[in-house]
Amino acid sequence: MTRPDPLKISACVTAGNEEHKIAACLASLSWCDEIIVVDSFSEDKTYEISKQYTPLVFQHEWEGYIAQKNYIRTLARYPWILFVDADEVVSKKLQAEIEQEFERGPDEIVGYQFPRMVYYLGKWIRHGEWYPDTKLRLFLKSRGHSEGLEPHDRVFVDGPVKTLRYPLYHFTYDDMADHIHTLNRFSSISANTKFSHGEKFHWSDLLFRPPWRFCKSYFLKLGFLDGRQGFIIALMSSFGVFIKYAKLMEQWLQNPHAKKSAPPHG
Repeated sequence: MTRPDPLKISACVTAGNEEHKIAACLASLSWCDEIIVVDSFSEDKTYEISKQYTPLVFQHEWEGYIAQKNYIRTLARYPWILFVDADEVVSKKLQAEIEQEFERGPDEIVGYQFPRMVYYLGKWIRHGEWYPDTKLRLFLKSRGHSEGLEPHDRVFVDGPVKTLRYPLYHFTYDDMADHIHTLNRFSSISANTKFSHGEKFHWSDLLFRPPWRFCKSYFLKLGFLDGRQGFIIALMSSFGVFIKYAKLMEQWLQNPHAKKSAPPHG
C-alpha cells in the first residue's frame, strides 16, 4: 500500500542486545514507509540482524529510555512516528487496523494508542496490571514527544488521541531470571531518579506500597484470572516496588546531606 506523503509512517525501534527478538520485531514493521533502528552499541548481533531488514540502522550511546526515544524521533523522515521496542511485535490485526485508519484519514487525530499484550511463562496475559496496558505509540512527529520518569517513557501529544482495539505483542521476559534481573535494574534506575529529584524516603512507602500493589494487581485488576502466572506477576510487581523504595532508603542513608538537584516530574 502506497500512502500519500502526509500519511507516511516512520517505524522507530530502539534496541540493545536483542539479537533473539529484533528480527520478529522488524519483520512486523515491513508495511511501514521506513524502518529506523537505533542500536546502543550492542555486544551481540542486534546491529547485523537489523541491517538485514533496513539500511537505516544507527549506533548511539545509551542516554536513557526517554532521551533515546527523542533522539530516534529526530531521524525520522516522515510525518507519522510509530515507536516499537525491540521486544515487541505489531500484530497483524493491529497493522490492518492502522492501515484502515489511514485509508480513511486521521482527520483531527494526532495520536493513536492501543493495548499491549504480554507473553509470559508460556501464556498470553489478559488481566491484571499488564493488560490492556494501553500505550500511545503512533503519533504526528510535529505534535508529540517523549517525557516521563526513567525508566518509564511516555509519549505526550498536543491534540486528540484515538484508542485502537487490537494489541501490540510484548515478549517481555525470557524467563524468571530475566524478570528478576530487569526488576533489579529498573528499581535501581527508579530509585536513583527519585533520589536525584530530592524525593525523601518514608517508611510508609516501604510498608504499605508493596502489599497495595499486590492487591491491586491480583484482586482489583483480576490478575487471579491468569492463574499461576497472574499470581507470580502480582508478587513480582510487589517485590519490585519494595526494592525500589528500599534502594531509595539506601541512597539517603549513604548520602544523608544530599540536596535536591532537580524538580520532580509527574
